Amino acid sequence: MENVKFIRDSLYGNIRIEGVFLKLIETPELQRLHGIKQLGFTYLVYPGANHSRLEHSLGVCHIAKKMCTALGIEEDIVGVAALLHDIGHGPFSHTLEYLLHRRIGKDHVKLAEEMINGKRLLNDFEYDKTIAEILADYGIEASEIVKILDGKKSYFSEVIHGALDADQIDYLMRDAYYTGVAYGIIDSERLIQTMRLFNDSIVFEKKGVSALESTLVARALMYSSVYLHKTVRIAELMLIKAVEKSPPFDFSQLTDCELIEKLKDFGEYQRDIVRRLKYRRLFKKAFAKSLAELNEKEKEILAEFDDVRNIEDEIAERVGVEEGYVIVDIPGKDILLSEPRIKKIDIKILDNGKLQPLSNFTPLANALQLRGITDWAIMVCCPEEYREKVARSAKRILFG
Repeated sequence: MENVKFIRDSLYGNIRIEGVFLKLIETPELQRLHGIKQLGFTYLVYPGANHSRLEHSLGVCHIAKKMCTALGIEEDIVGVAALLHDIGHGPFSHTLEYLLHRRIGKDHVKLAEEMINGKRLLNDFEYDKTIAEILADYGIEASEIVKILDGKKSYFSEVIHGALDADQIDYLMRDAYYTGVAYGIIDSERLIQTMRLFNDSIVFEKKGVSALESTLVARALMYSSVYLHKTVRIAELMLIKAVEKSPPFDFSQLTDCELIEKLKDFGEYQRDIVRRLKYRRLFKKAFAKSLAELNEKEKEILAEFDDVRNIEDEIAERVGVEEGYVIVDIPGKDILLSEPRIKKIDIKILDNGKLQPLSNFTPLANALQLRGITDWAIMVCCPEEYREKVARSAKRILFG
């Protein structure tokens, strides 16, 4: 039993780790994930949300293996891909994903693939072996893992990145557990039991429709109530603004704490934002409109906004506050980049030997696609003492 360990997981109990998985757990890329909160600043609203990306990665690996067993496919290579799928995440998880993509043209999946191939190493660690070399010791080609994560290996890829996959099953259950909300509770056992392989794709039997409905509703509610909670979003926007207003630097390899410490060296604005985040002295919503509240002209105006920084600066100047203390949020591209599966409901149902879309069996599928991503189409936030002035100026400057 020397080469076997059991890790106690909050959701699944003892998870057995051995062989290549035991070696991978010890790599600096995975150990770094201890220092990255799974839900970023969500702990400011739900104090229990302090779980890490490493916990989630172990959970996805566990669920992926269970899916492979149910589907009758080889589990080790998929399990490895599941364990490594998040190693490219930067500090505070998805918070800085859009900024990272804007600066270097890569998301956390591409960075993970570079790490797995041994082309991107952590710059503060002396390596004995890279991930690619560890995999080679066990007869696994790093390129095959990368193909799975890149969506190029049919149902192997779908286990981790599909319409409904091990990644989503774990994060919905785990995030619900740690936040204490009831929305993400799903019947994972039933989902896995009703999965089948058909034409090299993962589909679900008709008897699994109820479990699928429950999962999709849970996902929609978790996004609106937890992941895109207004207060969490404001905290994220404050951090993004602090990084944007700093001299360009590579934050992709930092942990949460390292980023916060580094920001303090860049100036008084960054130090103030760090203090506000530390003591929960967050900006407040000064002005907001939902999509339903916008008339056609206002929708056209919003659609034309490509860069809101000029608007932010104009409002700040009108009100008499420093740049960076007015933030305009028009959610859309950044959210879809960090989580492209928000509205993905292309789940196929196998009924009497024929494939049909889930929407043929439940109206919920289409209804959830029409549901808004956030409660606001535009939001302007600022320090509380400027709320009234910012609200007046924002309305005039944005919509005339």
